[in-house]
Amino acid sequence: MFRKKRVLSFILACIVLATFISCGASKKSEVTEEESSDLIVVGFSQPGAESAWRVALTDSVKEAFSESKGYKLIYKDGQSKQDNQIRDIRTFIQQGVDYIILSPIVETGWDTVLSEAKQAGIPVIICDRNVNVSNEALYTAFVGSDFKSQGEAAVSYLEKMYDSDGDGVTEDLNIVHIQGTLESSAQLGRSKALAKAMEEHNNWNIIAEDCGEFTKAKAREIMKNTLEEVDASDIDVLYCENDEEAMGAIAALNEAGVKYGVGSKITVVSFDATRNALELCMNGQINFVVECNPLQGPYLYNIVNMLNQGKTVPKITYVDENTFTPDELTEDYIQNRKY
Repeated sequence: MFRKKRVLSFILACIVLATFISCGASKKSEVTEEESSDLIVVGFSQPGAESAWRVALTDSVKEAFSESKGYKLIYKDGQSKQDNQIRDIRTFIQQGVDYIILSPIVETGWDTVLSEAKQAGIPVIICDRNVNVSNEALYTAFVGSDFKSQGEAAVSYLEKMYDSDGDGVTEDLNIVHIQGTLESSAQLGRSKALAKAMEEHNNWNIIAEDCGEFTKAKAREIMKNTLEEVDASDIDVLYCENDEEAMGAIAALNEAGVKYGVGSKITVVSFDATRNALELCMNGQINFVVECNPLQGPYLYNIVNMLNQGKTVPKITYVDENTFTPDELTEDYIQNRKY
């Protein structure tokens, strides 16, 4: 009899314990769901952190989608590989995020994963570089730069600079062209503008062209190799598709003892307008810088807020940008910039 009571007591204890654990688990689950429902979750996929410009974009997005503003941002660094970014987007989909922000390393190759996001009902906002997909409905909006216009601004500067008579006829130009990451929006737009200018000016020649991958090290190597194959006195223009490339090419010119910039034969053109590049421009080492604004967080924040309110958002939003020459810059202006 005593033995039966002990068994019964043991069974009852197990039931109470199981009930307690079950209730505890349910309560914990409810708290987790409640906590997650308080914040709007945004997944952000970047190509990498290869430059000061890229870091500034990341910081801008992180600041825009902070928890104090009601957001939880999940940031992923693609390590300069598209496969990594595709994997990260699929992780966002599995996590059930509310929005995905994608800064694509290249334009093509996104149809499948963006289709998966659309089937999951997750709006995708493209930022910085654009995508080239079979159906534009696969993404909700684009926020970023008009890269073709940036290239046209650089070309326009060269046309005015080398048209001494103001009659629309420029001098003969030999150009060293250091491209950005091939098939990225920035490279395509900036290269396209230069290519069009080559068609319009029969006396403009590209005497060296290679991909610098938007990095200082690669551009330095390209410029060093170019100087071994081409006489520096034959170079009129150095057209670099971002500031990192310009600084790398300048380093190679310095090593070779070649003069460049204001007052010399070689005109240096760059894109992005990071603080370091503007310093070089103010000092006359870079002749012309086209701004590529990385502070896109507020623009993205406005798009997401509109979507939260059920409003229709513009398909394309271009960020505000400027151009710079040495005489337009001051130390105070440069130091007060965020990038």
